[in-house]
Amino acid sequence: MKLITFCHNNHIRLGLVINNQVIDTALHLKNPLTLLEFLQHGAPVFQKLQQLTYNCTADFNLNEVTILAPLTNPRKYLGVGLNYAEHIDETGFDTPKYPTIFNKQSSCIIGHKQAIQLPTTSNKLDYEGELAFVIGKRCRQVPVDKAHQVIAGFMVANDVSVRDWQMHSPTWTVGKSFDTHGPIGPWLVTADEIPNPHALSIKTWVDDELRQNSSTQHMIFNCYELIAYLSQRMTLEVGDIITTGTPSGVGVKMQPRGYLTAGQTVKIEIEAIGTLENYVIESTDNKPLY
Repeated sequence: MKLITFCHNNHIRLGLVINNQVIDTALHLKNPLTLLEFLQHGAPVFQKLQQLTYNCTADFNLNEVTILAPLTNPRKYLGVGLNYAEHIDETGFDTPKYPTIFNKQSSCIIGHKQAIQLPTTSNKLDYEGELAFVIGKRCRQVPVDKAHQVIAGFMVANDVSVRDWQMHSPTWTVGKSFDTHGPIGPWLVTADEIPNPHALSIKTWVDDELRQNSSTQHMIFNCYELIAYLSQRMTLEVGDIITTGTPSGVGVKMQPRGYLTAGQTVKIEIEAIGTLENYVIESTDNKPLY
């Protein structure tokens, strides 16, 4: 299933996307759910939603609704750096012995076709097309061969990075967490639809220029290995988002630099999942808020 969080007539709903049409679950279930609530309910609600895909006609065309970020407030949003060999080659870093983990703060999250804002403090705004997965079961100390059982589904992510601020700290968190710098979506594709997440093409365009063109088969630490590693020492919770690193072709390594500017569009496409598209604007949130 493709699960979408959308807005229609000022009401935020959980929907099912089928052939560019949307089934509004709130119109067909007694208790309207958010995506996080759906994940927390587990198998019984999963089966109800599956039945909707077979028994219900669509309520809206996809172009009649506003697509929002599937999840907006995960308890953890973890990123992985240096996870593609060709990206390591272009950066000049050594291949890591362990996954390079950093935090993105959830306040950075936006959805499909929402605006990425240029910082007022830097012009080094960069994109990173990535596969993201969402945890569907509270878990810890998960072995690699069982890790697929705790993934709820997959999304496209853009790990937008402000390169100079990223290097202010070894943790990278500040430069990865500017407001609007966490596009995810356009929907969550449930794990049963993606039997092998490690054989998907991943492409990123800036305007009409193809910047990144790779496959998730080139990840150094795959999704299951990341879960096994992280869950050794922290409990992963329902709704946690984990992105899996970016392939080569980022703007900071282009000559001349390929940083993003106002008016440009970033489009990331992952096979079997979908396309996440965002446009870049000048900052509109530069006034103090307190």
